[in-house]
Amino acid sequence: MNIEAGPLLRTIDSPEDLKKIPQEQLLQVCEELRQYIIDVVSTHGGHFAASLGVVELSVALHYVYNTPYDQLVWDVGHQAYGHKILTGRRDNFYTNRKLNGLSGFPKRSESEYDTFGVGHSSTSISAALGMAIAAKYKGEDRKSVAIIGDGSMTAGMAFEAMNHAGVTDSDMLIILNDNCMSIDQNVGALKEYLTDISLSASYNKFKDDVWKALGKLPIGKSFSRAMAGKFADSLKGMISNSANLFESLKLRYFGPIDGHNITKLVETLKDLRKIPGPKILHIVTVKGKGYALAENDQTKWHAPGLFDKITGEIYKAKFDLPQPPKYQDVFGKTLVELAEKNDKIMGVTPAMLSGSSMKIMMEAMPNRTFDVGICEQHAVTLSAGMATQGLRVFCNIYSSFMQRAFDQIVHDVAIQDLPVVFCLDRAGLVGEDGPTHHGAYDISYFRGIPNLIMSAPMNEQELRNLMYTAQLDKTTHPFVIRYPRGNGVMSDWKKPLQEIEIGKGRKLKDGKDIAVLSYGHPGNFAATAIREVAAEGLNVGHYDIRFVKPMDEALLHEIFSQYSKIITVEDGTVKGGFGSAILEFMAEHNYKADVRILGIPDHIVEHGTLKELYALCQYDAASIADAIREMASIKSNVSVESLLQ
Repeated sequence: MNIEAGPLLRTIDSPEDLKKIPQEQLLQVCEELRQYIIDVVSTHGGHFAASLGVVELSVALHYVYNTPYDQLVWDVGHQAYGHKILTGRRDNFYTNRKLNGLSGFPKRSESEYDTFGVGHSSTSISAALGMAIAAKYKGEDRKSVAIIGDGSMTAGMAFEAMNHAGVTDSDMLIILNDNCMSIDQNVGALKEYLTDISLSASYNKFKDDVWKALGKLPIGKSFSRAMAGKFADSLKGMISNSANLFESLKLRYFGPIDGHNITKLVETLKDLRKIPGPKILHIVTVKGKGYALAENDQTKWHAPGLFDKITGEIYKAKFDLPQPPKYQDVFGKTLVELAEKNDKIMGVTPAMLSGSSMKIMMEAMPNRTFDVGICEQHAVTLSAGMATQGLRVFCNIYSSFMQRAFDQIVHDVAIQDLPVVFCLDRAGLVGEDGPTHHGAYDISYFRGIPNLIMSAPMNEQELRNLMYTAQLDKTTHPFVIRYPRGNGVMSDWKKPLQEIEIGKGRKLKDGKDIAVLSYGHPGNFAATAIREVAAEGLNVGHYDIRFVKPMDEALLHEIFSQYSKIITVEDGTVKGGFGSAILEFMAEHNYKADVRILGIPDHIVEHGTLKELYALCQYDAASIADAIREMASIKSNVSVESLLQ
């Protein structure tokens, strides 16, 4: 379903078309672009508030810069909807985040205007600096612009890049989109610092007056441009320290300016485009600008799903029976339940209070809950520091984002064997957010680290029991619990907590000839498949392995002694994951069996609904049933066979 664009917006199929529009009509372009985003997202879903906040900036950038020759890097990528619409993707924007449709983030293979893929945050300054260095080396008069906002400036990588950029003479512009938000409210000293700059009217008026005065001074042998710059810096230092953070990194600082004033933005960008060297423009915006409900509740409207754009009613599926809760909500409520009984428990998350449901603990126990900003590395080592003092820290990080803290897991936690509890939300496929957010690799990279315990619950009660086990004093090693995005399978989930023996799996069903070994939530798909093939006369055993490290060797000896055909199912990559661990055990103990591994294939999985992606990756219930039928029809092979899907 296509949606009608406004009269000016429908004439824009490229930035060249945008440049043909008189500057005095850009306000109307912005109004039409904002309305188009509201129309499409309300009807088809997607991220919402972030792109509304940068409508004027999107228009101004493409109006002033010669894109795609000049290169824009958006950070984080869910701010880039306006950019996509202005760069030839207006009429198919309704396919955003749908299977085989547009990505919800910038994607190099999608458009020449998407110069860098940005799904994780805080990468734009490094990437744009790399582009600027390359342009200089190649002798190209190409401009590079990093647009960083929605909390991305809180991460250390952004400061590493600025520290480097300031000592280069690369021609790049950093635009700091300051909206005081990521998904939740921004946190930390940087937020307070930027607020001080924004509110310092006396400083900003003085700074403008200084530069205007310098513009009138004679520039010659007795008063050089360098001297003028030093004079301005000295005067600014006398009045305020506001710009010192950026200017001490040798970045020329401009702003803050109103990021919703299209005329001011265009004129400012025109001026800055002529100034060589590394520089930063600080703009102040409102996340959700132009849609009152989103402005007033920016977290709720970060990605609300489908909604009525007039009333603001967010549509929710209606069910006749009670539905299972989301795994993240079970985590959040259970964490508070445990913390009420164990005063050693603390909660840490990197800017995912709402996404991980640790917001429940923040509201109940604010002195024991820490949102550290988009800083996964810091979150891990902070947790390790607390653990050295006898605290039991639940560090909740999305599986995909945990990749950014791998060194800290090894060096600061595992080597020191500290009992930090890592809860990996969004493990496995995540759906419409696509390849930058799929939690495909954590089983593989955690499995090779000594001292770690790694587990995955098949349902909500198992999650609760694993959390309970992880916080016991007798549990003295790092403890990983991975669970998927979305709903579990138990509507009646809040049952008494029980300890689970570490490294102990469980037999769910006896069988003959064929056994399915599952790890985590996909065990529910396997159970459905086994029931389906049972009606066809196939008697299939089912085992929930539950721990991939350490594994239940006694249970595996039982399985390999009884079954000659085995299917493993996991929601992680088939390379080096759970299935690979089963093959290693089989080889180590000289067992012979036909083994088929089902899981995330060894290629990049694109975006789509979870149902679509499970089927594409062939580990949904129907695919598991087909694998069972296929294996049942194969004569048992005495050699080891691994069929990697």
